[in-house]
Amino acid sequence: MLDIAESQIRAKITDVINKAIINEYTKNFHYDDIINIEKDVNGDITLLKADTLKMNKIACDVSLESQSELKKLEHMGISFPMGYVFKNNLLAYYGPNVKVKIRHLGYIETKYFSNFNSAGINQTRHTISVQVKSKVRIILPLKTKEIEVKNQVPICETIIVGNTPNTAIDMKLEGAGFKLNSKN
Repeated sequence: MLDIAESQIRAKITDVINKAIINEYTKNFHYDDIINIEKDVNGDITLLKADTLKMNKIACDVSLESQSELKKLEHMGISFPMGYVFKNNLLAYYGPNVKVKIRHLGYIETKYFSNFNSAGINQTRHTISVQVKSKVRIILPLKTKEIEVKNQVPICETIIVGNTPNTAIDMKLEGAGFKLNSKN
């Protein structure tokens, strides 16, 4: 029964966090306002500079909205039919409802992750993701369990295009008997 309660609670908390992320980032996050792109005299990108104050404000708003929604969930709890326990499709929706309460523990932690990956010849993909983490205690009659719910969602992705060379050579020398000698 605890496993069923845990999966139900994880799904509900993930839903709460996703809604908070979507709500705040669609209102407040615009790549050009958050990431300042500096270029040289030729128009080539030389620097990406994040406005961490704005990013932290949005992350704080996500935390506060998630916290508020989790408080509502604490008061309501969730319930599921006792038939779920038997793992039988015929009985899954029958029986008295089992009430599961949750207690939010501590605070909601929000972190940003910024990744740069190759996206082709002289093209770089810049992805910013936000990770939201929360701890809760599941309370059932006679049992409790603490769980951590962590969710990472990409909030923007940009392709940065550099100069394309006139010639590109892809020399696959591995296994061809060539060795790289380095002097230390």
